[in-house]
This record gives sequence, C-alpha cells and structure tokens, in this order.
Amino acid sequence: MASTGDIEKSHHTQEVDLESPARNASHHSIPIDRTAERRMVRKCDIHVIPVLFGLYLFAFVDRINIGNAKIQGLQQELHMSGTQYNVALLTFFPTYVLLEIPANLLMRRIRPSTWLSGLMFMFGIVTMCQGFTRSYGGLVTCRVILGCIEAGVLPGCIYLISMYYKRAELQMRYTAFFSSAVVAGAFAGLLAYALAKMHGLGGYSGWRWIFIIEGLATITYSAPAKFFIPDWPEQCTFLTSEEKRILQSRMAIDNASDEARMDRLDKAAWARILKDWKIWIASIMYFALSVPGYSTLFFIPYILNQFGWVAEEAQLRTIPVYVVCTATMFIAAYLSDRAKHRYTFFMIGTAFNAMAYIILLCQGPPAPQGLSRDVRYMAVFFALIGQYISTPMVVVWLSNNVSGHYKRAVGTAIVVGIGNAGGIVGSNIYLQSEAPIFKTGYGTALAMVLVSGLAATVFWAGLRKENRVRERGGRDWRLGLPESERENLGDDYPSFRFMG
Repeated sequence: MASTGDIEKSHHTQEVDLESPARNASHHSIPIDRTAERRMVRKCDIHVIPVLFGLYLFAFVDRINIGNAKIQGLQQELHMSGTQYNVALLTFFPTYVLLEIPANLLMRRIRPSTWLSGLMFMFGIVTMCQGFTRSYGGLVTCRVILGCIEAGVLPGCIYLISMYYKRAELQMRYTAFFSSAVVAGAFAGLLAYALAKMHGLGGYSGWRWIFIIEGLATITYSAPAKFFIPDWPEQCTFLTSEEKRILQSRMAIDNASDEARMDRLDKAAWARILKDWKIWIASIMYFALSVPGYSTLFFIPYILNQFGWVAEEAQLRTIPVYVVCTATMFIAAYLSDRAKHRYTFFMIGTAFNAMAYIILLCQGPPAPQGLSRDVRYMAVFFALIGQYISTPMVVVWLSNNVSGHYKRAVGTAIVVGIGNAGGIVGSNIYLQSEAPIFKTGYGTALAMVLVSGLAATVFWAGLRKENRVRERGGRDWRLGLPESERENLGDDYPSFRFMG
C-alpha cells in the first residue's frame, strides 16, 4: 500500500520535496494551470470515486452477509457444525488470493468499465445462489466461486484509483472508496435486520432472503455501472484532451514517472517486482491486519450476541460502531495527506486495535463479576476504529512507493492477495466452544496487530534509509544501465523518492 514517500524534514534526512518542480524540471517543463488542475481533480472525484464506492460496497456486503445469515438460522437449517461454518468462511479465500495477480493483469488489457462491471454482475448471481442452496456442500461451492470472481475487484479498484491521483492526494480518495466497506458493515446489519422480517415469505427463511435480495441488488447496480466506471486516464471520456494532458503532467511530476516507468512486463521487470522488499513487508502488514479484520467482520454480530443482545438487537448494535469508524477514518486520512506522511497515523490505528483486544482478553466472566457490557462494547468500537484507520493506509502506502503501470498492478495485487489470506486464519479463530470469552480469537487478533505494527516500523525505517542513499547518489549507477533496462526501472529509478 504505499505511503507517499518522503519522511518529514525534521528527521534530517535531506529529502527532496516530492512535488518540487526543480527536481523534475529537466523532464517536465510544461506549465500547469492550477485553476484547470483543481477543476480536473474535482471531475476525477466525481467520476472515479463514487461509482467504485458503490461497486465495492456491494462486493463487501456480498462477502460478509454470511455472518448476518448465521445468526438468522443458516447454520441450523443447513445442519452445519461450528467447524463446518468456519470452513464455509475460509473456502472463499484460496481462489480469492491466487487469482488477484492474474485479475489485475487482465484488467490492464481490458477496459476497467467492462471488467469491473462484469465481475459485479457475476458475483451478484453467485450471492443469490447462496440463498437457494440446500446443503453445506452447496454453500461451500458458492463461496469458492464467489472468491474466484471477487478476486479482481479490490486490487482492480485500487490500481485504477492510483492512476488518477498524486501520491499526497491518494489516502483521502482511497479512504473515501474504502469507507464503502465500513458502510457495508453497517448497511449489512441494518438490511439483514429488515430482511429477516421476510421469514416465511415464499416458503423461504429470513437468512435466505438476505442473500437473494442483496444479490439481486448487486446485479441491478452492475448494469448502469458499466457506463459510469471510468476507464484508464488515456481512455476516459469525462476528461477533455487538455485535462488529460494536465493529468499526465502532474502524475509525471509527482512520480518522476517519465523516468520511473515500468510499461513492459518482461523477465527483468518480474525480477524487480518479486525482489522488492517493500511489497513483501506491506504484504505482512496487510495479512496481519486482515486476521482481526475479517474475523471481526464475520463474527461481530455473533460477538455482540454473546454480550447478551438478542439477534435483531445485535445486528442494530453494529451500526453505531461503523458510523464512528467512518468518521475517524476520514479524519486520519485527511491529516495523513496533509502531512504527506503515513507511519504515525498507521501506528495510531495500531494502538486503538491493541487496546481493544487487551480489554476483551481481560474482560473475565459476564458482569457483575467481569467487565460491564458497555466496556466490552467500547472495546469493539476501538477494534474497528483501529482496523479502519490502518487497513486502507497499507494499500495507499505501498501505492505511494511503487511506480510504473505494471509494478503498481502486480505489487498491489500481491499485497491484497497475500493480505486477504489473513481471512483464512481470521475465519477460524473464534471458536464456539470458547463463547463468550473467545480467548483464542482475541489473543490471535492482538498478536497479529502487534506484528502489523512491527512490520510498519520496518517499512518506514527502510524507506528513510533508501531515501538517504539516493540523496547521496548511491543509486546513480543505475543511470549507466542499457537504455532498454533504464526506461523500465519503475521506482528503482534513482530520482524517485519514497514517502514514509
């Protein structure tokens, strides 16, 4: 995910301003009209973010609604054990993880509007099918297929957004996009509460209507989405030719992209991508966050149910949590973009996350012997606040620090793919036999949060060190490489600077 590069000047690293025209004047002398630039950015905000917000909202609802269906009777009606339910959760992830890189490479060759809307139509159909399944095997089959289809959604959206915005603008925009996951959490609970009232209609249980209606809504959205999802900047129809020139120039200045390019995916490019330590450290960060992230999303209605609230009230109690998360998420994103810095804000999220699981681990038996229900509920707020500050920051932090079309496409897919494998672990850490304390779940979540914080520290320190080396000219030897290799270095090009 990438964080926009330079570390604060107070760190005495002699870093160059990421947007300094002086540094880039040699390769970008075309002046940019700032009024026209602001107008162009506003058009991108209108045409890029909202439609992708809607797409990912439906994708996320369709992914997590199984948690809402569980407390409405899915497990009992399909005669599933607790272990079988956990297996049904994790079967989504293997294909989801393995197909993310191929999916992003395919989107590079297909118009994003066609690719993303087509995926949406297909996962809407599969979501509906879950509502008609009559067996555990049928549910597992649907989850596997859903993972195949959704593999291209998140990395594709991240990749597309990153092609329209400068590095110091990206966190706020990606947060606006990613907030759809938060809204999905609240919306899924509210909608599940309403749809459960349809129990018996047409001879179907309430949990079946959750899948059927939400899948149908997804299919309905996919048709107009085909005409509103933007294509690549050079293909898009909402920008004039002059605005496309402005976009190209500002992106080039921001990324040194006339030099820090990777427009050819050859053997040398693959080697540079796969040997890039930034991608693997970011993958550890995302994986470690995905374990508590997915486990909380899948089990939050059940956890609140174990606090003593009945199923319907537990669904409704998730809504205030997600509302507060949305607000804190945007505040952190705004401040991070203004500071052109990621690490400190990531660690604030880590602190909230860690506090939450420490409280839940120490809760003891139900009140009055242990912590009160209000304190436990507060810990759930802390967990999701921390989760939604840190998780979107990982993806942006990496995107800020990799350059070139293919480097960004493959790097983002690797991080999201490996990161989402955390869902395999997360879907199995809350054991019904440990209810209502869930020592294994809370303990594993805390450990993973601490791992993510450690990985973030390594990532930040590595970026600082590399910027210092480049300021001393320690990477200038790459300028002597053959031209065919030099023009495909991506962020290995000596003039590129990293954001910490």
